[in-house]
Amino acid sequence: MAYDCEKHCKKKRIKLLTLIGAVVGILIFLLLLCILIIWAVLRPTKPTFLLQDVTVYAFNASVPSFLTSNFLLTISSRNPNRRIGIYYEDLHVSATYRNQQITLHTLIPRFYQGHKEVSVWSPFVSGTAVPVAPFISTALNQDRDVGALPLLVRIEGRVRWKVGNFISGRYQFHVNCPVVIKFDGCPPSGDGSIVEYNVKYQVVQRCHVSI
Repeated sequence: MAYDCEKHCKKKRIKLLTLIGAVVGILIFLLLLCILIIWAVLRPTKPTFLLQDVTVYAFNASVPSFLTSNFLLTISSRNPNRRIGIYYEDLHVSATYRNQQITLHTLIPRFYQGHKEVSVWSPFVSGTAVPVAPFISTALNQDRDVGALPLLVRIEGRVRWKVGNFISGRYQFHVNCPVVIKFDGCPPSGDGSIVEYNVKYQVVQRCHVSI
């Protein structure tokens, strides 16, 4: 009798575990199916960024190993999604020259970008007497001779997605805009400057976005 009871209880446990496994499997399948349907309907796409122009107000190394720069940037962003809005938070812009950051971070106020909406910003980025590596002076002379100034504009911050009344958590957001400013000759000022001041350089450079 004890043996038959133990055998019967074992079969019941196996059936119960099988049932639980089947239920869990079905729930996982339904969850994945819902995610797939939501993705197919919404088709989420990263925003696109474009660096349109750069106005140079200062870029010189009058003191060795110290670089002073001041730029006005025009940056546009487009939300390509039809059903998803984007909240931008804690965005800041900076400029890099030869893998070295040469400006302070400029904060862009948080804002919301609706469906298919385009936003345009014009932030100033600048740095006064920023210490740079010794090889920067050689690079500046080479760029002056070539007539091209390579820069990297960086935008970093956090974004949240809005679908209907639902707002997602925050995601890290990175934008890199490599650009080469081309100019004719060097200014005759003799103050260590590279490009002519107060000139707007049209660049129209598409940026790389990662989230």
